[in-house]
Amino acid sequence: MNEKSKIQHMNDLKAQSRLGGGQARIDAQHKKGRLTARERLDVLLDKGSFHEVDAFVVHRTHDFDLDKQKIMSDSVVTGWGTIEGRLVYVYSQDFTVFGGSLGEVHAAKICKIMDMAMKNGAPMIGLNDSGGARIQEGVVALAGYSDIFLRNTLASGVIPQISAIMGPCAGGAVYSPALTDFIFMARNTSYMFVTGPDVVKAVTHEEVTQEELGGASVHSEKSGVCHVAADSEADTLYLMRKLLSFLPQNNMEDAPFVLSDDPLRMEEGLNSIVPDDPNKPYDIKEAIQMIMDGGNFFEIHENYAQNVVVGFARLGGHSVGIVANQPAVLAGVLDIDASEKAGRFVRFCDAFNIPIITFEDVPGFLPGTHQEHHGIIRSGAKLLYAYCEATVPKLTVITRKAYGGAYCVMSSKHIRSDVNLAWPSAEIAVMGPDGAVSIIFRKELEAADDPIQKKAELVADYKEKFASPYVAAQRGYIDDVIEPKETRPRLINALEMLSNKRDANPAKKHGNIPL
Repeated sequence: MNEKSKIQHMNDLKAQSRLGGGQARIDAQHKKGRLTARERLDVLLDKGSFHEVDAFVVHRTHDFDLDKQKIMSDSVVTGWGTIEGRLVYVYSQDFTVFGGSLGEVHAAKICKIMDMAMKNGAPMIGLNDSGGARIQEGVVALAGYSDIFLRNTLASGVIPQISAIMGPCAGGAVYSPALTDFIFMARNTSYMFVTGPDVVKAVTHEEVTQEELGGASVHSEKSGVCHVAADSEADTLYLMRKLLSFLPQNNMEDAPFVLSDDPLRMEEGLNSIVPDDPNKPYDIKEAIQMIMDGGNFFEIHENYAQNVVVGFARLGGHSVGIVANQPAVLAGVLDIDASEKAGRFVRFCDAFNIPIITFEDVPGFLPGTHQEHHGIIRSGAKLLYAYCEATVPKLTVITRKAYGGAYCVMSSKHIRSDVNLAWPSAEIAVMGPDGAVSIIFRKELEAADDPIQKKAELVADYKEKFASPYVAAQRGYIDDVIEPKETRPRLINALEMLSNKRDANPAKKHGNIPL
């Protein structure tokens, strides 16, 4: 074979590899409204930037006639490319080859690319579309999953890890995404479950569809497994690109700086956003959008535990993580789900050098037997632990209520918050004035000729003496009380002041967060 023939042979083999399971299976994938593994990479990555590795790899199994079904590249496409010019490593499971099932070489390909991502300090992105372990390979497939799980764990907090569920993801296949930082799902085509509907029916006699058991809506609204749910595969991949714009390449770098708005801009609307009635709700997202660059806010877990809001934005060009109580949902109270949602987000930001800005309007923790019996103490402690442990710049703005233990938890000065500001509407106390007066002045109220009038007077007095921001400011727990419209320039100034912040935790292998 001459040199020209050798080159042609190589190109023929590469073309064969790119076909995956063949045109018929590609057509079947398209009929389901789903892209192929390589088409997804074309949408995700900058045009022409993808470089594939291990395109010639084939499986090594001889049992069950698999030796007659060797397809190059096996059931996963791996390599690297760029997103907005920044290096990322990727794998994309190919459902047209053995249903995307994971065997020995499939796992080895993923492990190789994960090792490269770690060595070179760049994000790892996995596009998951797999029927699970390749049963014909037995324990070898399970070993492959375990190899991947170990790398997910070792990479945690070192490089960003992002997973997209692009089809069914069952059994052991769900645990690698679960170990990553963010999970994206597409509505009506993405599914995650440890055991599928058939097994559920056999064991519990419960009739349930894939969508009802583990669809994007279930995991983005009920379980919290999914961080971002999109309407289509294309939207999913677009949103992944958008998320990466807020993240650094690794834990030794800062996120990209993109100045796009006037750092000195004031927002008059903030002066009237908090209602005069302390029990009337308002939407904290409106305040966040007024303050952040360009009004842009990339929310994480948007439809899960909506009484707390978390997400990414830019402030004065700096990427920041936002944690905020949401008065429009359950009055912004902290419960089990909200505490865990916020705690996990705080830890991610801290791991990747992203400053945390907390907007606080919290009446306390949600009371009740359900919360107590399901571990609100443990869950609340997770959020407290996360804030205490974080060493990145931490800024807090108390917009209204900051009551009880929730005041302590929500990035108070006492747990190493760097700059704590309050609006004049802030109320900082052990509990709300109404409840406090009922306890402290119980006898006086019982003896009063007009208990209602007496209570109103005592509540007003309590607010002035204990619930205003100035009592805390007198003790230095609040650094300044500011006009709401000043919030944006004040926070930007604080971020710049803290740009060289150094803080550390005691030397230890690791702490023992109350999981």
